[in-house]
Amino acid sequence: MECKNCKNLLSDMVFYCEKCGARVIRNRLSLKNLFSFIIESYFNIDNSFLRTIITLFTDPRDVIHGYITGLRKKYMNPIAFMTIAITLSGFIILVMQQKMGYIDLNMFNTGANPEGVQNFNQKVMTFTNEYYSLLFLLFVPVFAIAGWLTFNKNGYNLTEYTVVITYAQAQLSLLTFPFSFAILYFYPQGYMIWSLISSVFMVALIIYIIQMLNRYNWGSFIARMIAFLGLLIIGYIGIIIFLYIVLFATGTITIEDFKNMNQATSSAINWASYNLV
Repeated sequence: MECKNCKNLLSDMVFYCEKCGARVIRNRLSLKNLFSFIIESYFNIDNSFLRTIITLFTDPRDVIHGYITGLRKKYMNPIAFMTIAITLSGFIILVMQQKMGYIDLNMFNTGANPEGVQNFNQKVMTFTNEYYSLLFLLFVPVFAIAGWLTFNKNGYNLTEYTVVITYAQAQLSLLTFPFSFAILYFYPQGYMIWSLISSVFMVALIIYIIQMLNRYNWGSFIARMIAFLGLLIIGYIGIIIFLYIVLFATGTITIEDFKNMNQATSSAINWASYNLV
């Protein structure tokens, strides 16, 4: 027989191609062996997926700096890692659409018209659900630019710093997925609180990873962290402004929906925290 990938001639006794390393598949595709393949591919402790998640906690420099400097086989590449994170986030969106009526979108508002605020927030959430993947990726350059300007002892260029943030943001999304799913399914009223908690965790995780990559002393670290958070706030405001421009341009919201500025600002905070996870 021959390898299906590189056409190399194979012995009947081998399990992997000696030329390209591909696994030899002898059985027809079935639900049983498809499920076995998925479990083996993503949840085997020796697999690059789990190894990447674990090492991003224990030694993020080995994963990220290694990839930037040429290490390609040991860990999952950032695009594949982010793709898995976005795919799992798609399941969150499906559950959210089913539970939308139970999510308390008004919980951070204290205005006199809670029904109007709930309706406004629901319009925003419906729009962001539809374009979730694109909005999710908007946060990558915000974090990348803020980190590139403040934590960059290694001299990474902006593209390389985008790799850093891609790994970090995908890591957060993967780690919070089971909690987000459980909260949406069993206690959707608390999902917005969970989103804010996850946002804080996201910022803390990114700061941890970029500090582990650069290892500044405490004095320098604190000063750079303050500058990083300042740039992050500016980036968040820019994304929120961009969002509302698009919402107005598409007719998703109108001036009538936007009467109370305090309530609208709170809605923007809700949206920003929700889209981090």
